[in-house]
Amino acid sequence: MTPVARMVMLNLRTVAPYRCQCLAVFAVVVLLFVNRPVALVPTLVLLFTATMAAYPFNVGDKARLETLYATLPLARRSVLFGHYGWALACYLCTVIAGTALALLLARLQSVPLGGRTLAAVLTLSWGTFAVNVAVQFPLFTRYGYTRVSVLSTVLPLAFLAMLVVRLHLSLASARSWLPWTWPVGAAMIVASAAVAMTLDRRRVHPRL
Repeated sequence: MTPVARMVMLNLRTVAPYRCQCLAVFAVVVLLFVNRPVALVPTLVLLFTATMAAYPFNVGDKARLETLYATLPLARRSVLFGHYGWALACYLCTVIAGTALALLLARLQSVPLGGRTLAAVLTLSWGTFAVNVAVQFPLFTRYGYTRVSVLSTVLPLAFLAMLVVRLHLSLASARSWLPWTWPVGAAMIVASAAVAMTLDRRRVHPRL
């Protein structure tokens, strides 16, 4: 197992005690959008995945896990990239579970959710995830979750809202440029990791 994979597993163990709260968020979103299966997956990614992805930072601040990380035979790069790997794992699990539920609900309600619509929904979900991670993780890395939790939540939402309003976006009008969301989102996450690594070097870490 690679150092990054070990860090992802450590994040899983860190979040495990809070699984009931996380599952409650998932259940609430499903209940709120049970009659709108087309919007279910993007909303889950925006609310549930964002919460799950940030939990290691949240718990880390509360439990002072930076001291634990300093004792592990892991480079700071592995610790940081492990957080990004955890976020991607959360995204994949959410999309798989959310898509299965959306297809089931659409079938039960006779709501059209064909291949093209589903592809657009998944692409929008990826874009939402990429913007959240790209904005939030460098801030969490540099300042900690507690100090910037509200700001880091507002900024991605404000950015997404601005795009929708300024570009008059809709699911139908966005189809032409949606394929670009995948490479652009991936590039944003890579750039975010590079920025977070630079900011991490400026942060004072606990020493043994």
